[in-house]
Amino acid sequence: MPRQTLDESRLHPAIRDKVANHHADIVHNVQAAAASNPVLVVGMAQNPFCKRARKRLDAAGIKHQYLEYGSYFSQWKPRGALKMWTGWQTFPMVFVKGALVGGADDLAKLIASGELKRLLGE
Repeated sequence: MPRQTLDESRLHPAIRDKVANHHADIVHNVQAAAASNPVLVVGMAQNPFCKRARKRLDAAGIKHQYLEYGSYFSQWKPRGALKMWTGWQTFPMVFVKGALVGGADDLAKLIASGELKRLLGE
């Protein structure tokens, strides 16, 4: 079942471009990084779950790229654009081979089960 999003026909024509391009630069940056790195962690400063995800990857010996967008007090609008794009409401956002796999707890399950290494072809 596809994720529900508001159909473009339900947006007034005057705001369609604004919605489509809301912090598009950051979304494009994350898309490019997810496509060019086997593992990408998108996070924010001061968030313990972002730090935990990176530590788990390091402990498992899995190289990863990290992109950080602000903190609890800054860049919340650009992070909102990432949330709208992915449908994932929390940080970190962990991508494996371009696919969003979830956050820190989801990553821990993938590591523990060995699925992360299978996804990476190791």
